[in-house]
Amino acid sequence: MDRVGTTIGFDLDMTLIDPRPGMVAAMNALAAETGLPLDGEYFAAHLGPPLDHVLREFGAPEAELPALVARFRQTYPAIVIPRTVALPGAENAIKAVREAGHEVLVVTGKYGPNAALHLDALGLRVDHLVGELWAAGKARALRDHAATVYVGDHRGDVLGALAAGVLPVGVTTGPCPREELLDAGAEVVLDSLEQFPAWLVGRASATPSRPGYRNPVGDPPGPAR
Repeated sequence: MDRVGTTIGFDLDMTLIDPRPGMVAAMNALAAETGLPLDGEYFAAHLGPPLDHVLREFGAPEAELPALVARFRQTYPAIVIPRTVALPGAENAIKAVREAGHEVLVVTGKYGPNAALHLDALGLRVDHLVGELWAAGKARALRDHAATVYVGDHRGDVLGALAAGVLPVGVTTGPCPREELLDAGAEVVLDSLEQFPAWLVGRASATPSRPGYRNPVGDPPGPAR
């Protein structure tokens, strides 16, 4: 098990929470308001990349991206927060980290204030929350908080863990299957956070750093969801 006093990090969307119904509604509402060809179902099925990346892929004009991101964030609390649920095992995973004497860190690509609303609404108490970081960009927060483990559902989460030199743990509750997470470099892949407490208890020793990893080049940070 980890030594007492370390930090364990988690991604948010599709790792701790399932915001997909609200994401569908919010993106479709933006499409109806703007007339742009935005697809809420596709967006919700591929959560992970920053919002400006997604909007660009949908063909949104580059000059309109800042306003579109701002509008999505503005409507987010009323549309997405009430439709979001905690994923199975999320509460117990956080509880297991605390019972082991560690701090809980959430590092997410999501806009920080909206991420905080999710945690508050679902009663998920964490010690640190850092938003608007994606892929290898997440390494900064993981290093700043001396994390030893980072748990996420996307290959970008694995890249962030590797870039920070911490143990990458994947969960298959998001868009990336087990094989993709393993190919990205995950050392452990769980079916869900329901398996996390037993895995944490079963760890033989702490991994305060991962100096043997090559720091991969990931996508730069962009406007968050």
